[in-house]
Amino acid sequence: MSFLLPKLTCKREVDQAIKSVAEKVLVLRFGRDNDAVCLQLDDILAKTAHDLSKMAVIYLVDVDKVPVYTQYFDISYIPSTIFFFNGQHMKVDYGSPDHTKFVGSFKTKQDFIDLIEVIYRGAMHGKLIVRSPIDPNNIPKYDLLYQGI
Repeated sequence: MSFLLPKLTCKREVDQAIKSVAEKVLVLRFGRDNDAVCLQLDDILAKTAHDLSKMAVIYLVDVDKVPVYTQYFDISYIPSTIFFFNGQHMKVDYGSPDHTKFVGSFKTKQDFIDLIEVIYRGAMHGKLIVRSPIDPNNIPKYDLLYQGI
């Protein structure tokens, strides 16, 4: 389903998307087009893109083509999904140590839709961090690489 969503292939395109998307949640999926978990996430993103078109814009970013952002956002696990609103990085409290990105794939389309709605409403009220509406059992668990250093 990767072919159904627009791709950003260089740093300049990612910068432009962050600057130009206004009054909507910008969803950046960092991953690879041939990764099985990325394809599963892309399927969910593609199926919800039309339903969320008034609230969100979704782009796919290949981690190998934009290493500057891969390093900046500390993307060590793929897929990782990052959210922006009016050029501001939106953080989400998933109940994990990392609030900057969602790692892994969403279990259901409804989980993703609920998350976008919460981010959108929070951003419209000026919040920079919101609490995740996703059931904690549906959030993938992972260990941070820098933990314990």
